[in-house]
Amino acid sequence: MVSEIKVGDLMTKSVVVMPLGMLVTEAAVIMKKHDIGSIIIVQEKGGKHAKGIITERDIVHKIIAMGKDPSKTKVESIMSKPLRVVKPDTSLENAAKALKENKIKRLPVVNDNNELVGILSEGDIMRIFPAVVDLIEERAAIK
Repeated sequence: MVSEIKVGDLMTKSVVVMPLGMLVTEAAVIMKKHDIGSIIIVQEKGGKHAKGIITERDIVHKIIAMGKDPSKTKVESIMSKPLRVVKPDTSLENAAKALKENKIKRLPVVNDNNELVGILSEGDIMRIFPAVVDLIEERAAIK
């Protein structure tokens, strides 16, 4: 059932990234522009190797609440690392367990070369939840 669904089936393929060395204010502007809650930080512009993730929560807790200046703080100083990642062929069940066990809301998805190919969020999982319930009910009716 649910375990037949793979991360690659649900992940968001267009991931917003920014390179190391950028400022937190730049990250906030990009988040607002794209209406997203996180940005994957990569080694260099156009890079595919994820180094960390910066979230709205990071900005609030590590910058605003601490009285730091986001226009003088680089993203690598507040990004979460090391990243917890999954592969596209990971079962949805295992990905959901990883989210829960690590108390995170997003999992970058990497290929066999450790290159970023997508991101899976709690929202992605919840979006298909009604369909999963329907599938379970259909299978129960057949048996």
